[in-house]
Amino acid sequence: MANLENIVQQLRQERDRIDSAIQALSAIGSRPNTTGNTRTKNKRTVSLAARRRMAQAQRARWAKVKSAPKLTPVRTMSASARRKIGVAQRARWAKLKKAA
Repeated sequence: MANLENIVQQLRQERDRIDSAIQALSAIGSRPNTTGNTRTKNKRTVSLAARRRMAQAQRARWAKVKSAPKLTPVRTMSASARRKIGVAQRARWAKLKKAA
C-alpha cells in the first residue's frame, strides 16, 4: 500500500509541473506582440501644410544640388594617346589569335 501512495504522490507532482507549464505557455500566447511594433503606437500625423513645406524644402535641396557646377574630368586623353592604346590592344589580340 505504501508503494501505491508513493506512485500517487509522484503522479500529483507530475500533474502540478505540467499545469504550471501549461499556464506559462498560455500566458505567452495571450500576451500582445510588441516586438518591432513600436512605430505604429507612436505614429504621428503630419498636416497638409507641413507636408507641403517639407516637399518645398526637398525640392530646394535638389535644385541646389543640380545647379552646382559640373566637375570636368581632370585628365583627358589626347587622340594620339588613344590611337597608341588601340594599336597596342590590336597587337595583343593578334598575338592571342595567332597562339590559338
